Amino acid sequence: MIKFPIGKPEHDCEELLSVIDGSKAPQKVYSIEVIVDEEIKKYIMENLFDCDYFPSIGTSERLLQSSKPLSSDEDYKKTKQDYYRMYMDFHYRMGYSIVPDHDFIINLESFNRVSLKVKDTALFSRGERVWAQEGSGLIRSWQDFEEFDWKKIELLLEDYNRHLEFMCTILPEGMSIAVVGAMFYQVYAWLFGAENLFYLLKDNIGLVEAVIDKMASATLAMYEIAASKPAVCALWHGDDLGFKTSTMLSPQCLRKLVFPWYKKYSMTAHKSGKRFWVHCCGFKKDIMEDLITDINMDALHSFEDVCCPVVDYKKKYGTRIGILGGVDVDMLCRQDETGLRKYIRKILESCMPGGRFALGSGNSVTNFVPVNNYLIMLDEAAKWG
Repeated sequence: MIKFPIGKPEHDCEELLSVIDGSKAPQKVYSIEVIVDEEIKKYIMENLFDCDYFPSIGTSERLLQSSKPLSSDEDYKKTKQDYYRMYMDFHYRMGYSIVPDHDFIINLESFNRVSLKVKDTALFSRGERVWAQEGSGLIRSWQDFEEFDWKKIELLLEDYNRHLEFMCTILPEGMSIAVVGAMFYQVYAWLFGAENLFYLLKDNIGLVEAVIDKMASATLAMYEIAASKPAVCALWHGDDLGFKTSTMLSPQCLRKLVFPWYKKYSMTAHKSGKRFWVHCCGFKKDIMEDLITDINMDALHSFEDVCCPVVDYKKKYGTRIGILGGVDVDMLCRQDETGLRKYIRKILESCMPGGRFALGSGNSVTNFVPVNNYLIMLDEAAKWG
């Protein structure tokens, strides 16, 4: 197995982007991830890097009680910057040329007071695991809408601009940043809650439109900040629009309420010379032409063998868009080494010809993925060809 961390990693984000765009044939397999869970990073930093891990700083209580940007607090700022230096070093030494940045949506979760919490039984437990609110969320009426502190999101935008400027100063040569955002996820996961949203689509569509417009506008403002930074290469939009057998909302409903915003995000990226990538879990066959033709996304991420196998999507769409990731998380968790290597090689054999592909997990490297299996995936990428 290739030794990780890599001693002298060679980064070339421009070549990787050219491969994903289809303008250059791949000379090797590039690896990419939208998320590596904190518990996995912690284990690798402490056991493979032999260095200290700095936990990410909690923002919830600070943000909700503050009337000014958190970045004005020098202690908070220093702790946060220490974490992100470590975060950047992790991606650098593990061979990733593109670093995903989730800071805005992480801080946005500070408003979430309704998601369900249960015991985390994962291999690398974080104590509690959060589940989306399937019943009713924070907003059930126009009164709830009016009482929600939308103005505090403006403080997040001020913080995010300062954060991204800092990230640009510590970015190693040859690497780039993909800024990760979301807007519909928050709408159904905790602003409305899934069941409440479905009823309101019939009973109070005006309220649904108002909440979506508020969240989507904030995300657009964040993307405009990101697109202005030379070190940012892509806007990586991460709503989970589907589950195993269908989209969360009908394609017609998505076209009315959600996709006009996606089009704005894509245009924001493209007018600044950035890419617009989409992370979309679950069934998406019925909206692929919307994403490709109307929204003009540049690459798609999130694949699951049971409903959207990466091999099939590469075969059908790989001449039109980039395909990112693809190693089914269930396989990544439960296969032994022989089976996992065979499975990954089959993906590479199918997806590498023609380029427009980067290898990674089908969703994310979760805290229930065995670390050795994660390293096997990186090892197969490094040894290919």
